[in-house]
Amino acid sequence: MTGTLTQEARIAVPPPPAAGAARQLRDRLTPYGYIAPFFVIFAVFGLFPLLFTFYVALFDWNPIGDRTFIGVDNFTRMFADPRFWNAAGNTVSIWVLSTVPQLLLALLLAHVLNHARLRFALFFRMAVLVPYITSVAATAIVFAQLFDRDYGLLNWLLGLVGIDPVDFSGSTWGSHVLIATMVAWRWFGYNTLLYLASLQAISREVYEAASIDGASGWQQFRHITVPSLRPVIIFTVVTSTIGGLQIFTEPLLLSGGGGLTCGAVRQCQTLTLFLYEQGFGQFQFGYGSAIGVALFVMVVVIAAVNYVLSRRLRGEGR
Repeated sequence: MTGTLTQEARIAVPPPPAAGAARQLRDRLTPYGYIAPFFVIFAVFGLFPLLFTFYVALFDWNPIGDRTFIGVDNFTRMFADPRFWNAAGNTVSIWVLSTVPQLLLALLLAHVLNHARLRFALFFRMAVLVPYITSVAATAIVFAQLFDRDYGLLNWLLGLVGIDPVDFSGSTWGSHVLIATMVAWRWFGYNTLLYLASLQAISREVYEAASIDGASGWQQFRHITVPSLRPVIIFTVVTSTIGGLQIFTEPLLLSGGGGLTCGAVRQCQTLTLFLYEQGFGQFQFGYGSAIGVALFVMVVVIAAVNYVLSRRLRGEGR
């Protein structure tokens, strides 16, 4: 009897305080250990290059020569450089021409695919993703032929209505339209699927009730579809803005023999092309880093504007 009581008392004895504290500490730190790899990778490949770019921008940095601290002279030079403002204007122009039509087309197409009763509907929904998975180089070759001044299909169609051939790759506005069309064609399908996935979550009964109340298709689109897609629309606007301001491959491939200058008069040179030209073409790493900092500030400012607008839209929707 005495042995049994002793065994029960031994089992009921609580663990030492040190063991309980160690277990609580482990339980608290375990979730951070699960997400630590992401932050380590972000710090190495994201945060460190960003901070190092700010650091290099303060130097006259030659990769094989001297590195002299010059403070903000690179930024002063950049703001006085007409090539920088030309590249900034080209970037904004191409971004607006590609982003606005792209998102509007994606929104309308998603609305149609969600409501239209089509045979092989799944095929049409997946077909819009084909431009996104197509090689950028192959896309550039096709669009260069379509917009060619002498033998392009578009100029042939313009000739049928009496319009003279347009040199899209040789003019400023023409090159912007060409690049923007290519970018919009590649990305509208991706955004369409994002909108369509969100539309699938909206109950059909909402549209049926609106139809019974006499709402037209446009009224349903305006008062049901758009408000329901507001978070996704904000997301696509932000991501399209970031991608549009960092455009590099399309103008480089479509410039022909223009190279990094994108033409004799830099008619389609974007900020990323100008950055690459100065940093890796002229080996002026300090000046190129200053251009990168300016591009980063542009993206942050526009993202902040989108954030403020999104808060207002959410407030109005409540």
